[in-house]
Amino acid sequence: QVEKFGAACKRAGAELKALEVNLIDRIWADQPDRPQNEVVVQPLQFAGRSSEVKLAAICEDLADKGADAAVLTLPDSVAWAFNIRGSDIAHTPVTLCFAIIHREGPAELFVAPERLSEDSAAALKGLVVTKPAAAFGVALEELGSSGCSVILDQNTAPEKVRALLIDSGAKVLAGRDPCVLPKARKTTGELNGARAAHLRDGVAMVKFLAWFDAAIANGEAVDEITAARMLEGFRSESGVLKDISFDSISAAAGHAAIPHYRVTTASNRQIGSDEIYLIDSGGQYQDGTTDITRTVIAGQPSAEMRDRFTRVLKGMINLSRARFPSGTTGGNLDVLARQALWDAGLDFDHGTGHGVGSYLSVHEGPARFSKTDATRLEPGMILSNEPGFYKPGAFGIRIENLVIVREAESIEGGERAMMWLETLTLCPIDRRLIDLHMMDQDERDWLNAYHAQVLDALSPRLDDREAAWLTQATLAL
Repeated sequence: QVEKFGAACKRAGAELKALEVNLIDRIWADQPDRPQNEVVVQPLQFAGRSSEVKLAAICEDLADKGADAAVLTLPDSVAWAFNIRGSDIAHTPVTLCFAIIHREGPAELFVAPERLSEDSAAALKGLVVTKPAAAFGVALEELGSSGCSVILDQNTAPEKVRALLIDSGAKVLAGRDPCVLPKARKTTGELNGARAAHLRDGVAMVKFLAWFDAAIANGEAVDEITAARMLEGFRSESGVLKDISFDSISAAAGHAAIPHYRVTTASNRQIGSDEIYLIDSGGQYQDGTTDITRTVIAGQPSAEMRDRFTRVLKGMINLSRARFPSGTTGGNLDVLARQALWDAGLDFDHGTGHGVGSYLSVHEGPARFSKTDATRLEPGMILSNEPGFYKPGAFGIRIENLVIVREAESIEGGERAMMWLETLTLCPIDRRLIDLHMMDQDERDWLNAYHAQVLDALSPRLDDREAAWLTQATLAL
């Protein structure tokens, strides 16, 4: 960004000047204090790999790259590397801190030592040196004065960090944050946790959708805020919800045509008859992070709504069914989610999917399903599959499941093993919005099998009324 803005200034005959003090800080008189929330341990049963093993692998990577140290500036990278979690950022269980991993010697974690819980302090003892956050700048200068070669991800690191290293004599090696890729490759423990979290989350979603249908059928006034709060309440009933994973996108009619709509008391509207309602939401559980979107109809859909919904569904299904060789990227597969829309001269202007963390950020790199992504898909990655369609001022449609990239398997009669996608999300898709004539047999078979799986997994965890609703919602096409 600095290079980009610097070049733009130069073309305009100006100079981009770095300031020592943030000008906003100088005039914002009533700033809240920086968060001082407790730093806690992410248990090994959920992390699946100890911090000691993770740090050893990073040090081996540093040796391969001829680096003496790596500076971590992304809070979720620090959380992953040390198996710690926090609550400094709403909906994302991380601590605002920095870290330096040395090829030789203990790692350094820059966070107030008194913020460590008893368990986290014990877990880090002997493995990590904890220092106050104010010592971070001094530590960077010490790296420079020692002539160290340092890996720094310049796409995410603050410019001030790079400047301190360079100005003090360090050799900065541009490269990806060494935690980003291994963090994306989930361990067996993390994958099992994700499956458990999605089972729990699916129960909450079905309870919500059954309530929603009943409320609409009874003529009750349901608005966007009420619906979002009801869903959060159903998630909380599990007793293990830590937080929602982002501010829910609770959107009716034309609001649903805004992909990242956020309802406020000023924008809140009642869900009207024969309108589409879209709810994009998720939960943070200690064993996994969820993210799901369902689009439902409150009444009767128009022919146009059915057509667009079915095209979006066909895209979601076709990506879900993909088989692909090792080395395939998200960019290679993105077209599968768009083809049915393209056939009608339609498209959507966002990526098809993003990576998802393990009780971390709901948006995680490096892999994505998008037109331009060049990251190879690897076993253990969790990504969203969420094509959509948006008609401004009228309605919006998005259907989102999370999927796991699975190891390559042989195909009978084939010559190469192919990777595949395991669907994590368990929740019915609104059959009332489907135009059956547009679905081919393979697509119908996939949806019928998916709905059978949803019914089998969730119905034992529901009361009689909710189970009856789910049975109806998952009837075979």
